[in-house]
Order: sequence, then C-alpha cells, then structure tokens
Amino acid sequence: MTNQLILNDPVGRLLQLLNRMKQTDASKRIVIGVVGLPGSGKSTLAAKFVDAVNQPTGSPTAVALSMDGFHLSKAALAQFADPAAALARRGSPWTFDPAGLAIKLQQLQNNSAESTTWPDFQHGVGDPVADAICINPEVKLIIVEGLYLLHREHGWNLNGLLDECWYLDTPMNVAMERLVKRHMASWGFSREQALDRLAMNDRLNADIVLQSRARADKLVQA
Repeated sequence: MTNQLILNDPVGRLLQLLNRMKQTDASKRIVIGVVGLPGSGKSTLAAKFVDAVNQPTGSPTAVALSMDGFHLSKAALAQFADPAAALARRGSPWTFDPAGLAIKLQQLQNNSAESTTWPDFQHGVGDPVADAICINPEVKLIIVEGLYLLHREHGWNLNGLLDECWYLDTPMNVAMERLVKRHMASWGFSREQALDRLAMNDRLNADIVLQSRARADKLVQA
C-alpha cells in the first residue's frame, strides 16, 4: 500500500468533487465507484457517505446504488452450459450483466437533466427487478458499490464510466468472518455450513476482487 493512495477524508473528497463540478459544469453528475471484498462493508459505507453529503443541505444531492441489480436472472443462468454450476457460483463476475451496467452508467452521466432508472435485486425471489429505482435530475453525486467495478475480465470494462473508483481495504479474514455470521443469521446455517459456502463460492469471488485492488484510484481503510 502506498501512502499517496490512501483517502483519509472520503466525505471531504466527495464534497470537493461536487464543488468543483458546480464551478465548471453544474449540469453534470459525479459517479464514484466503491469496490471491496464480499463482506467488506461496501453498502454500509456508501450509505454513510450519502448521509454525510445530504445532511448539510437536507436535500437528496447524493444517492447510493448497488450493482446487485445487474445479476443475471435465474432464467438466464438456466441457459448456461452447466446451469447447476452457474447457479452455485452466482455472484461470480460471469453471472452478472456488465454490458447492462455500462449502459446505465453512461445514462447517469450523459442524461443528467432527465430522470434515470436503475435495477434492484429482490432477495425474496432471488432475481433483479428492472427500473426499480428512479434517480431524479437533482441528484448530482452517485455512489455505486459492487464487487467487480474494477474487474477487467469476463466482459467487464468500466474504464471512463466512473469519475473515481475507491477500494475499501477490509482485511480478508475480517470480511470472511462477517460473511460466515451473515450466512448463519440469514439462512440458518451452522458455522460449518457457512464455512462450506465460503469455500465453494464467496472466498473464490473474494480472491477475484482482491486482484483488482491495484486499479483503484484511492484506498479507503476499513
């Protein structure tokens, strides 16, 4: 880790980017990516950033979005050569729609004067829901969190579509323990079952995410 990459004041950086945009082209939007391991705390961190930006004005200047809405549907996974394996590895980079994500990011940046929709992931049915979220023109800062925003294989390449992309530098052991506890709480798994789930999918995905860390513009320490 190099010192010049560490972002010590993420909220200050967001406000700086917003102020700079207002002075140069107030019609634009700023889109920041937040990447991290599964269980690193990306969603929680993105929500905190948004709250900190919105609180002074009391207006929805910033929103947090997830790339989870770009999961391939179960119907799409059923078309894979090995549907059972595709479903078992759901959450891996090849089980998402990176082209669809790229299109939406372009819309956010290029159509800032118009409302833009974004998909959500409905955990109750285990599938994405198109156009579930509406981003209004008054939103000028968007934080997109996800595993593979810095990935550059399996059809992923978001170069030029994010103003900056930050990596949440959570230690692997901390993130994996959080996932174990999450699986136990959400699915009623025993610890052994949760560890098996990690070994078969989550840890494999975490290793892929970790390989993209060097591409981040900034590191945010957990």
